[in-house]
Amino acid sequence: MNLQQLRYVVATAEHRTMTDAARSLYIAQPALSRAIRDLERELGMTLFARSGRGVVVTAQGRRVVKLAREALDAVHEIEALATQTHSGGELRLASPPSLEPVLAGRLLPAYVAEHPGVRVHLVRCDGRDGVVNAVREQRADLGLTDLPVPADLVSHPLERQEIVLLSPPGLELPDTVPMIRLNAMRLVLPPPGSARRREFEQLFATYGVRPVIAAEIDERGSWPMAIRASSASMLGYRGMAEQAAKAGLVVRSLDPALRRIIALVHVRKRLAGMAQDFLSVAESGTSA
Repeated sequence: MNLQQLRYVVATAEHRTMTDAARSLYIAQPALSRAIRDLERELGMTLFARSGRGVVVTAQGRRVVKLAREALDAVHEIEALATQTHSGGELRLASPPSLEPVLAGRLLPAYVAEHPGVRVHLVRCDGRDGVVNAVREQRADLGLTDLPVPADLVSHPLERQEIVLLSPPGLELPDTVPMIRLNAMRLVLPPPGSARRREFEQLFATYGVRPVIAAEIDERGSWPMAIRASSASMLGYRGMAEQAAKAGLVVRSLDPALRRIIALVHVRKRLAGMAQDFLSVAESGTSA
């Protein structure tokens, strides 16, 4: 038995389907099923019974799930204690570059004003997946990302951010761009297979548009440079508007308006004092 198996048990119990649990854990469904079967064989008990397309927790399974949650909580608290001991008063925040304006514009100034003695270290991540992994692996105390996130993380919604179109100057587009105008438009997109790319592809399918892929960059890449070099547009957040303007780019709204919920996320544990203080400051000015 290992901690990974305990995480798998808890996720399966929460999602009630192997498919959804595997997706939340970013692993293949057969790998999750095999790990659960191995644990059941080791324990000599059945934790889950099939019910239609999902699973139900057995009587023995409910006890195991409860103890697994308690064990994982204890591990998180030990890790948090070690982190707090060795960090010397440092708060680690994970964020993709696209959401750094949220940190720099509102959250960090408010926190530093109340807690000037705490050092803040920014862990720059490639999109939501990167933030989730940084928080799970204890490389960050809190993560700033858009929702949804896997069920093993706790989320605290802060605000809704509008998705906008960032374009090079000179394109003949209205101030508010109908989604259908994205059809055949040259776009800079996230890398294939990334969570952000899958979401954009679903969005394009919903509105029946097929853009032309001009370039593919992750969130740590220089998007203003990519837009200019490829003479293409990119979907981003309204919070990126100031940086876009400095780079000489044009920011336009979309029709219909699209918004995403931005949240602070963390693992299911009792937060250390610095992280709890940051969360309290952030939630005091929430607009979600």
